[in-house]
Amino acid sequence: MALIVQKYGGSSVADAEGIKRVAKRVIDTRRAGHDVVVAVSAMGDTTDELLELAGEITPIPAPREMDMLLSSGERISMALLAMAIHSMGFDARSFTGPQAGMRTDSRYGAARIVEVTPDRLREALDEGAIVIVAGFQGINDDTQDITTLGRGGSDTTAVALAAALDADVCEIYSDVEGIFTADPRVIPLARKLDRVSSEEMLELAANGAKVLYIRAVEYARRHGVLIHARSTFTSNEGTYVLGEGMADPRGTEGEDMEEPIVAGVTTDLSQAKITVAGVPDVPGKAAEIFKTVAKAGANVDMIVQNAASTGRTDISFTVPKSDAAVVLKALGAEQETLSFEGLVHDDQIGKLSVVGAGMRTHSGVSAILFEALSAAGINIEMISTSEVRISVVLRGDELIDAARKVHTAYGLDGDIEAVVAAGTGR
Repeated sequence: MALIVQKYGGSSVADAEGIKRVAKRVIDTRRAGHDVVVAVSAMGDTTDELLELAGEITPIPAPREMDMLLSSGERISMALLAMAIHSMGFDARSFTGPQAGMRTDSRYGAARIVEVTPDRLREALDEGAIVIVAGFQGINDDTQDITTLGRGGSDTTAVALAAALDADVCEIYSDVEGIFTADPRVIPLARKLDRVSSEEMLELAANGAKVLYIRAVEYARRHGVLIHARSTFTSNEGTYVLGEGMADPRGTEGEDMEEPIVAGVTTDLSQAKITVAGVPDVPGKAAEIFKTVAKAGANVDMIVQNAASTGRTDISFTVPKSDAAVVLKALGAEQETLSFEGLVHDDQIGKLSVVGAGMRTHSGVSAILFEALSAAGINIEMISTSEVRISVVLRGDELIDAARKVHTAYGLDGDIEAVVAAGTGR
């Protein structure tokens, strides 16, 4: 007998039929002799609908009340799934995040998990029940308020429960069959990976891959949780995300376990580029600029400084599009102090990233990328690298074509088109 934590996204529980389908899969796992804990997201587009409704009431909803509102979506899913399992003859008990022992800090809308005390879940498991937990939410002990975990919160909930309960595996279910070499909606010939390292998955998630969220991957890596990304709509094996020292549960005897040079190609249209033009080319000015950006609460991704001429230089960097306005305002307010000449905002960019642990030991990886883009007549505006990643900024309307050309250049294309069951990736 194993303890298995399963997470089902919004597309998996989008309607009554979807919930019944999930209930059958959960029961099949229970019938196989395993204890099961399930974390669920809100149904379909429920969270977006609640956000829209709140916006109709007031343009600036109170953060505390927004968390109260948004946490209701997952509670609906958990109760309906428990009802479905009961109707099929099995005991199931649903728990909100606070009831499940999810303790968080006090940041509304983007809370961090500080502790998990799953005593009630253990009691229910010991009594033979299937446990259903509302994802995306917890409680702050100081304020006793409900908090939500932000983007990817249900993935993070599932991984945190797996860590706290010492589960054998955390299965993340969505509408695709695992981790692919690219988003199959963008590149239909993307291939499913049998396994990927947590290091590679962190880079993939951070640079546009949507199947797993980076916070969940970080948590799993830190706490030694084995993730298995699978599809709700098939029984096929998915992709295992292996932390340091983890073995593939399917067995690897006789297989070539050398890491592939490139694991995947990602695309990201969510960023904007800001150029601070005419910055005095003296020590400390870049520090002052990015201190101002940091105070605005924006996360900077890529940075490029042009060669200085006539004592001045240009500094370009990328931030999420949602942060661009506040960054421009903050910098504009400090223009006299920072002594730059102007600001340029460009929200028509796209970022393409190539990720692979094999880059450490293979030469020529960057050459393949640049040659593929050159052959396609696509210009590169910015470049950023890590040990296992190369990212470039391009024109946004060229991103998809660039990704397909690069995917082919690295020999990642499969023989058949990938299947996406529901079309959302979650």
